[in-house]
Amino acid sequence: MSSAPHLHDVSTRGDLIDWGPQPDAVAGASRSSGRLVHKGPDNRPEIGTWVCTPGTWRLTLPADEICHFVAGRATYTADTGEVIEVGPGTVVMFPKGWSGQCAVHEEMRNVYALF
Repeated sequence: MSSAPHLHDVSTRGDLIDWGPQPDAVAGASRSSGRLVHKGPDNRPEIGTWVCTPGTWRLTLPADEICHFVAGRATYTADTGEVIEVGPGTVVMFPKGWSGQCAVHEEMRNVYALF
């Protein structure tokens, strides 16, 4: 237990937990893995690092989520038609209820916080 939960080497960390196939697949067979840094009461906030292999799926976010992408490349397309390209160094704040598709082109890795 730490007074300030943390992970080192999130951009290259290899000891990830397999979180299984990405639900609501549209194309491909994306798999997720990651490590939690912290999970609060009722699972919020949830903070960790997430890795996902190529593929496309639908998603609707259950809470506000900030993502800092540290590796890979993906395209998020909102149901409104807005396109958000992400790659290393991109930070995105997805509001609760954001809905659309994610297409991972190169295995991506991000640090995230759900609030």
